[in-house]
Amino acid sequence: MKIKGIEFKISTLTCLGLYYGFAKHLPASFHTFGKQSKWIRYQLVKHIFKKCGKNVNVEHGASFGSGRDIEIGDNSGIGRNCCIPSNTIIGDDVMMGPNCFIIRKNHSFDRIDIPMRKQGYQSKENVQTIIEDDVWIGMNVLMTPGRHISKGTIIGGGTLLCKDFPAYSVVGGNPSRLLKRRNTK
Repeated sequence: MKIKGIEFKISTLTCLGLYYGFAKHLPASFHTFGKQSKWIRYQLVKHIFKKCGKNVNVEHGASFGSGRDIEIGDNSGIGRNCCIPSNTIIGDDVMMGPNCFIIRKNHSFDRIDIPMRKQGYQSKENVQTIIEDDVWIGMNVLMTPGRHISKGTIIGGGTLLCKDFPAYSVVGGNPSRLLKRRNTK
């Protein structure tokens, strides 16, 4: 990290502690001191994420676990109070509204002789979520594990995204459904 021409060596663990202990709680980017808050969060996540592009905006209250397997491209953002699991790839020019949640894994529920909480999870491996370039995700979107959001897709606010759609789709609803295609007239 470089501040006023002075180079600082800083560990990922230190940045993670600073993010969750301090920077996560700074004002959103559109409030007073928002520009400074955005800059501080960006400087920290550059040292936390596996890959962090230019002009990335991680908003107030965003959570991302350890962040070590998160990749985010240029000009993309994680909205206010969003929850992003590790092993998530976010492309370039992605807009994410507030309160979006990407679920990492689901509980198993196949057996009725054992309580669901004792059955473990459906998938033992860490399922990856991929959000391609130029995607707009509205407010209050909930994504089930392993979604692949294709290029140019718009996910309407309040959507329960439970399946994948082709590029340039407009998706909404609970459960999610194709509302229209952006690349057809």
